[in-house]
Amino acid sequence: MNVTDEELCDVSYWKYKSEMPPEPCDRKRLFVNAKIFTVDEGFSVVSALAIEDGKIVATGDGSILKEEHQDAELIDCQGRTILPGFVEPHMHFLPIATIGKFEDVGPFRYPSFDDALTRLRELAEAADADQWIMARQFDPSLQEGPGQLTRQMLDTVSTTAPVFVYNASLHFAYCNSRALAVAGIDKHTPDQPGSSFGREQDGTPNGVLQGGRVMSLVVRHNPAQQDYDLAEACIEVCHRANRVGITTFCDQGTGLSRGVKELEMYQALAESRRMTTRLRYSLSYALADQWDQQSVQYGDGDEFVRATGWKIVSDGSNQGLSGLQREPYLFSEECGVAYVEADSLKEMVLDRATKGWPMVVHANGDQAIDNVLDAFEVAFDQGLMTNTPWRIEHCSILHDEQIVRMRKMNLSPSFLIGHVYYWGKAMRDTIFGEVKASLLDRTAACEENGIRWTLHSDEPVTEMGPLRCIENAVTRKLWREPESTLASHECIDVKTAIRAMTIDAAWQCHSDHEIGSLEVGKCADFVVLGKDPVKVAADEISQIQVLETWMNGQCVFSSSDDG
Repeated sequence: MNVTDEELCDVSYWKYKSEMPPEPCDRKRLFVNAKIFTVDEGFSVVSALAIEDGKIVATGDGSILKEEHQDAELIDCQGRTILPGFVEPHMHFLPIATIGKFEDVGPFRYPSFDDALTRLRELAEAADADQWIMARQFDPSLQEGPGQLTRQMLDTVSTTAPVFVYNASLHFAYCNSRALAVAGIDKHTPDQPGSSFGREQDGTPNGVLQGGRVMSLVVRHNPAQQDYDLAEACIEVCHRANRVGITTFCDQGTGLSRGVKELEMYQALAESRRMTTRLRYSLSYALADQWDQQSVQYGDGDEFVRATGWKIVSDGSNQGLSGLQREPYLFSEECGVAYVEADSLKEMVLDRATKGWPMVVHANGDQAIDNVLDAFEVAFDQGLMTNTPWRIEHCSILHDEQIVRMRKMNLSPSFLIGHVYYWGKAMRDTIFGEVKASLLDRTAACEENGIRWTLHSDEPVTEMGPLRCIENAVTRKLWREPESTLASHECIDVKTAIRAMTIDAAWQCHSDHEIGSLEVGKCADFVVLGKDPVKVAADEISQIQVLETWMNGQCVFSSSDDG
């Protein structure tokens, strides 16, 4: 079905699919015979939890609460473990909903370039003549073959149909000659600010698209982009988050998929009452003028949907060799790419700081982190660092002196911990070398220095999965070498990792007053697990079954109903 922007922003469009769920149940429920990690300041463990009208009304000993709440519906948890609902502090909501239908040609399905190309040829043979062949998750750093996927390689898939493949990082994409031709792109087409075409010696684009702006110049010509049930795809993202225990996620880059209309879409989704996760979001700096025209302010919204940050992307991806480094990459003379130059970054930060926005800045390389710290320090010295915490996203390669600067300003990093698990071997062997790779995702060092930090998936870079993220941070094992670890001194304990995915993530999303822990007065958002993550073997945490997920006092996922 074709869906216009106007339809997408019409609440009735989001409601038509099914009956709206009921309001939060006004009857009281008492969960007993459970092991409940409240994740309060003392990490208290209790056996019972009472909820009413979508809020927590009591926690404590089951026998006592039974006497105090005799009017409650009694639910026997049979010794199971309950945690606060997980908070995913960095994902990309509409991009996930949009590209989820594309073919996954990534390393977990296709170990080599040749394997992925073979699958793309199969898709092309089965497609209509002019149908775009769309794929995602391709990653040269993990798939055997050349360093990049060029138009010549994709021309072996098809010369008549456009072929477009997203890199797993979303910082790159690849297309064939036909896609470039349909988009009207040739050697005379200029690069875009902070975004460029890979080129051959004579200037002809080689099919490698570096950065969102040039990617958009190509993919927007795919007519099927408008022929998509985005409403249902958004709902499915929420349900998939529920299946792994997530009750709140934060979109980091609102506006990049469909412009300022995305806020109306968010509101329509919330008002439809089919939303089974809470949504926090950071506005993309790329639409600054348009956001100003819309008069969007920090804190706009409610407990379901709220603006909580201003997002700037300062560099690229380390595994894509575009993260901005102090020194060249291993086996290379390149130091990566500054999507925003240092002086411009300072200006952007000061501008938004004066408008009251908490800053959320993507920085992977160590030079990018230097640039972010320099920019933040100017705001800090001028007393403009309000509405904290301010965040550094990914914060991948982190030196000791940078940690000291972060502590001084009370900054908070969010680590894409899958960098260690999925890319750790590549970081060590082909991207940085062992010494620099040991600076990746320094959870323990930040913890020891009193810095609050979180873990995230950055889906679609890696899939949402809080228990997987917790295990990755606790073990720091490598996917390519299951018996090896990367910088084992940066391993942290399970309870600390749980905090990172609950109360600390809620704090980072400016929401710890209402979610993130199971305390009286907070929202009744929690997850019921099949096993206690503190008790199982560390390398089995990711395998713990999510039995139920509750949001706002309603069960939004049950494994018994999951067909």
